[in-house]
Amino acid sequence: MKVIFTKDVKGKGKKGEVKDVAIGYANNYLLKNNLAVEATPGNLKQLEAKKEKQKEQAKQELEEAKKLKETVENLTVELSAKSGDAGRLFGSITSKQIAEELKKTHQIKVDKRKIELDDPIRSLGYTNVPVKLHQDVTATLRVHVVEQ
Repeated sequence: MKVIFTKDVKGKGKKGEVKDVAIGYANNYLLKNNLAVEATPGNLKQLEAKKEKQKEQAKQELEEAKKLKETVENLTVELSAKSGDAGRLFGSITSKQIAEELKKTHQIKVDKRKIELDDPIRSLGYTNVPVKLHQDVTATLRVHVVEQ
């Protein structure tokens, strides 16, 4: 019996897959527990429409990420911190502080986990920080740390 999985079933299939399973297994477990639906022509059309919609949405997200990349790469985020001799900071500048400043001054909301800062910034001056906006789009943000 052909079924369309509505949820992931370990060892059998992932959500959205169409597979052939035993009739008893389908009737007594998959259909009963709403883990799958029968693969009728109507349900297959619904699945195709859903996949098309997801593709369109993914394409739109990619376009938005590319536009945001252009905006972010033309910006400079300026943060002030107390520093000692030779431009070393007391403490450090973290990705959380960068994200908050970006939102406050430029109204661009970026999750702090998307800011790929290997080590916190510990010195004055300019630093280029990669920001992962989408799985395929990474922008470079300039961060300028000035003395307070």
